[in-house]
Amino acid sequence: MSTSSDPQDVAPGDEAPPGTPGTGEDVCPRCGGDGRLDGERCPDCAGTGRIVRGVGGG
Repeated sequence: MSTSSDPQDVAPGDEAPPGTPGTGEDVCPRCGGDGRLDGERCPDCAGTGRIVRGVGGG
């Protein structure tokens, strides 16, 4: 996983930049991991099929 905080690495559906402590990759809930919706690139994951989401509790 990248530790870069480059804003280009953040997709609209991400809760935080990749590599942020307390986060991990997950399947994009909007496209189900396919990266596409109605033949177009998924706007939430930017076509990767993955998002960064907070993990754990507390």
